[in-house]
Amino acid sequence: MPEEGIISERTMPKEGRMSKEGKMPEKTDGIILDVDGTLWDSTGIVAKAWTRAVRENGCPDKTVTPEMLQALFGKPMNVIADNLLPDLTPEHRQQIMKVCCVYEQRALREELPTRKESDADRGRVDYGNQSSRDDQTGRDDRTGLRCDSDCNEEACPICYPKVTQTIRELAGKLPVFIVSNCQAGYIEMFLEKTGLSDCITDFECFGNNGKSKGENIRLVSERNGLKTPIYVGDTQGDCDASTEAGVAFVYAKYGFGTVDHADAVIGEFAELREIIS
Repeated sequence: MPEEGIISERTMPKEGRMSKEGKMPEKTDGIILDVDGTLWDSTGIVAKAWTRAVRENGCPDKTVTPEMLQALFGKPMNVIADNLLPDLTPEHRQQIMKVCCVYEQRALREELPTRKESDADRGRVDYGNQSSRDDQTGRDDRTGLRCDSDCNEEACPICYPKVTQTIRELAGKLPVFIVSNCQAGYIEMFLEKTGLSDCITDFECFGNNGKSKGENIRLVSERNGLKTPIYVGDTQGDCDASTEAGVAFVYAKYGFGTVDHADAVIGEFAELREIIS
């Protein structure tokens, strides 16, 4: 058995391929997506917001970095709090995390452009007075990432390449869903900033009901009558949640984490089209 979080040549198919030993359904009837590390990387913006929150609430020397968040995102919010602020009481941790979430939502709303959602405006984006994208480097000034803006200047600048385009294409063939361990309101923010609300059939998260990711994958599957969905994520927690829910797991290798097995692997989000075609 490979060690946890270590990729095994035996259990990992090549990128864009399905594992011969995997459990990918012959015909998928729904695609369920993770958010952080799979669809976008918000850690640059969130780290600054959380640093401000913790410093203003009893931890003046604490700095939250994008790297710290990349290692924690995907876990339930209470687990993130335990790992991020281990020396505080549970009550103090909970209080600070509430402020973190408020500051995070505010930062995402203020720093990210809002994509127009009407048919007439689709393909246009409101950057306010100035875009954050450097025309010469193709990188977003806020995050340093070469993300979706490299492939489509009008998409959310912290999305991974071709995320919005691919989701729109997939939604024309199959219902698309989102399940995350995030706080309430985070998925709605993602949909607002990408203009993808019309492409997502249903979503659920830990912040809404306190359930684990595996439970919520099963919940979304059951209430939408899915029999053979797949879950796309980037961490061992996503892999374990898929196993708990009894669905096939597609590993987004470009994301934050490693996994010990997967039913399929994608090196970029657009490769998902090949797996379900």
